[in-house]
Amino acid sequence: MTRIERMLPLRYRSIWISDVHLGCRGCQADFLLDFLQATDSKHLYLVGDIVDVWAMQGGVYWPEAHNNLVRALLEKARNGTQVVYLPGNHDEVFRAHAGVDFGNIAVRNEIVHTTIDGRRFLVTHGDKFDCVVQSGRWLAKLGARAYDALLIANNWIADLRRFLGLGYWSLAAYLKHKVKDAVNYIGNYEQAVAEEARGQRLDGMICGHIHHAEMREIEGVLYCNCGDWVESCTALVEHHDGRLELLRWTDVSQVSLTAWEPIPALAQAS
Repeated sequence: MTRIERMLPLRYRSIWISDVHLGCRGCQADFLLDFLQATDSKHLYLVGDIVDVWAMQGGVYWPEAHNNLVRALLEKARNGTQVVYLPGNHDEVFRAHAGVDFGNIAVRNEIVHTTIDGRRFLVTHGDKFDCVVQSGRWLAKLGARAYDALLIANNWIADLRRFLGLGYWSLAAYLKHKVKDAVNYIGNYEQAVAEEARGQRLDGMICGHIHHAEMREIEGVLYCNCGDWVESCTALVEHHDGRLELLRWTDVSQVSLTAWEPIPALAQAS
């Protein structure tokens, strides 16, 4: 038995995941399924863009891996995990059901999460802080189409690297961090989110939307972005002492449960 097998399941008080984009060819459903099977938590927050309705408007793409992931999420809820679904802009059709509980799954536009050590965080997808989405819906959809094409190329590269025995690497994430305008966009978004948390006198905010996992203090509040499952395969977790941590779930050698390693190297906050 390997060290990872002895550790499973990895138990947390809370888990946040966002931007899964089921229905999009860039979705890393198998990776997320492995993560869900390897972890357990009291709270599970689905922080928007879990289903990509925008992508499916151009033709339905729904392989069995996406069904498996939906079943895993529903099984979490049936087994007692408190699941909160906070729709994003790509699955905004579900916002019509905000305030409704479907069994053990609650649909909310936003919610305040209190950590075990008493800190209060606003949890929401975050698209309302995106000036592109708010000022030009057609421009946002055009950008989403271009991004989907980039993710297809990203998958080709990932398959080639896996065939060559190399680790996971995201072309989309690499380009995003190299383009100056994208860097400025991320910085402006983070500042807007932090200002909202300060305005509500909260300790911080947890969001997704921009596919850039990050956790850092901005002028007295903690900004947490749980990332995505099309580029970086990241999640935010709360330990049972209240400590928050970003995990990157990367492919070490092959796509199997015992070949995965949680790498808590992105950031931590006590």
